[in-house]
Amino acid sequence: MRLHREGFTIMLTTGLVLLALNLFAYYYLFSDNSTAILLLAIISLILFVLIVQFFRIPNRLLTTGETQVIAPADGKVVVIEETTEGEYFNDQRRQVSIFMSPLNVHVNRNPITGTVRYFKYFPGKYLVAWHPKSSTENERTTVVVEAANGTKVLFRQIAGAVARRIIWYVKEGQPVKQGEEFGFIKFGSRVDLFLPLNAEIKVNIGDVTKGGVTVIAELPS
Repeated sequence: MRLHREGFTIMLTTGLVLLALNLFAYYYLFSDNSTAILLLAIISLILFVLIVQFFRIPNRLLTTGETQVIAPADGKVVVIEETTEGEYFNDQRRQVSIFMSPLNVHVNRNPITGTVRYFKYFPGKYLVAWHPKSSTENERTTVVVEAANGTKVLFRQIAGAVARRIIWYVKEGQPVKQGEEFGFIKFGSRVDLFLPLNAEIKVNIGDVTKGGVTVIAELPS
């Protein structure tokens, strides 16, 4: 396991603040109360560990396959439905949405190999991630990748009530590889996938996904 670079500043700042708080408490607040000092130290350690685990990147054997769409994020499948995608395709697509809790790994990975044909960032609101309007009104990014056979897959990072910082590493015209990082959402939220209607969905509502590992769908060869 390693730690993501997006968390270095937050982890360092949190560590220094907690250290300063504990030193201040030890010398000025609870110098004669060892129980209070120990309790504060334990709470501080737990808080620091929670912050660190937000930015963990576990070692994984990634799944690859030309006709497979791989999970872009860790989380739980909360939506599987046929819907109209109105930003890029303007037609019917199969939507699969993955909800990322604050306890999940927050790295976002490319679901397929191909070329980025479309990218756009939208500032917006911070509705809870499961709100019906979060995919169209919240802060978000939209990425469309075209595979070698011409199939296009759209995936969207969506910020939520807690996650208020979306990071992305892709741009239009850039070749991307399945399983590699395309972005990061600090402290969870949601990722939507929009697939062709003839894609065979391999997950069910409530399934737990692992980014870069779980097969979300099988595309026509």
